[in-house]
Amino acid sequence: MLRIGTACGSGLGSSFMVQMNIEQILQELNVDMSTVEVEHYDMGSVTPDAADVWFIGADLEEASSHIGDVRILNSIIDMDELREKVTQVAEEKELI
Repeated sequence: MLRIGTACGSGLGSSFMVQMNIEQILQELNVDMSTVEVEHYDMGSVTPDAADVWFIGADLEEASSHIGDVRILNSIIDMDELREKVTQVAEEKELI
């Protein structure tokens, strides 16, 4: 099971939006969703063992340096950027 985490300052709107967009992209890539879990968090509750890969906005890059494999999003609303980075992770983890 690959665990993907998203995080924002408050753990509400933006991280949940990124979570839903990641799930949509994974489905478009025909990834078996029983092999992936996507969750959203606030930065205060993020721990390195909560996810294998993190998608974090550039505004929180410094605050996320301690949590392991972090993919920085220059824009959390840019679907093309997110699609590229999710596809890269899916390929690296041999999901596609």
